[in-house]
Amino acid sequence: MRNGKEIILATKPYAVDFPAKSWWCVLSTAFLLAAALAGTLWSFPLAGKIVCSILAGLLYLRLFVIYHDQQHLAILSHSRLAEGLMRIFGILCLSPSSVWKSSHNHHHNHNSRLFGSHIGSFPVMTRAQYLKSSRSARFKYLFMRHPLTILFGYLFVFLYGMCLYPWATKPREHLDCLIAFLVHILLAGILAWFFGWPALFLSLVIPLFIGSAIGTYLFYAQHNFPAVSFNDKAGWTYEKAALESSSFMKTGRLMAWFTANIGYHHVHHLNARIPFYRLPEVVRNLPELQHAKTTSLSPAEIYRCLRLKVWDVGSQRMIGLREIRIAESAHPA
Repeated sequence: MRNGKEIILATKPYAVDFPAKSWWCVLSTAFLLAAALAGTLWSFPLAGKIVCSILAGLLYLRLFVIYHDQQHLAILSHSRLAEGLMRIFGILCLSPSSVWKSSHNHHHNHNSRLFGSHIGSFPVMTRAQYLKSSRSARFKYLFMRHPLTILFGYLFVFLYGMCLYPWATKPREHLDCLIAFLVHILLAGILAWFFGWPALFLSLVIPLFIGSAIGTYLFYAQHNFPAVSFNDKAGWTYEKAALESSSFMKTGRLMAWFTANIGYHHVHHLNARIPFYRLPEVVRNLPELQHAKTTSLSPAEIYRCLRLKVWDVGSQRMIGLREIRIAESAHPA
């Protein structure tokens, strides 16, 4: 059984893009998304428009993961047209290329580190850090990890975290973040003015809300699950972080399609240049990757992931607020 750098090298033959297949995935998904959005404005009964709105949200999610792959240069890395189209989509989905690349690349290089992993990811405190923190610091930390923050990822993660905050802190570097925000406001105004408030919600708010909520939860749960591990500088390696701190999200075939195989997150973190449509192939052919730590979208598993708050160094696991209080009373920090 290969491990360490050997398993990374074993994935390299799969880090090859098939341009025709990549273009098919991009264009077919974009067409279906456009059709679903058109359906929200068509003269369908309200129930039909709602179905189109929900479908659009799921297609936003799929196209976002494809966009994420292209930004990693896993697909269509030599196509200026693809780069231009993906930059436009990044603006439309409130995840501009400048901030996505900088924050997400940092996330890949610092995944599961106890220090420095908060950029491009959900922050992680140790139990000792949390207990020593001020009330305001605890509030901010718990707010960022709160289930409602994840559910309303459209507002907190994308509109604010990926657009307004980056532009406000580094306006020259993240001009596309301001453009994304202004385009979003402009689209909202056009829909409300020409088609009415129901169209605004069905064509823009609900699809982005659904795509953002699921996307935010997937990103959270694939690095915050009961069996996750975190390390300090001494115990950290890239391949260990990929295989022990990134989960395999078990889904059905339909959800795997809508999420563009992002559930194979341990493989993606091992080699981000592998196209999303080849990730199942890698797992089939490399036995070392077939025993990953897993999560799922079952209600019980979602609850288990969302209750996790801080890393307990002593027990080497993530714990919830109840366990923090018990540990605090038994062994005051």
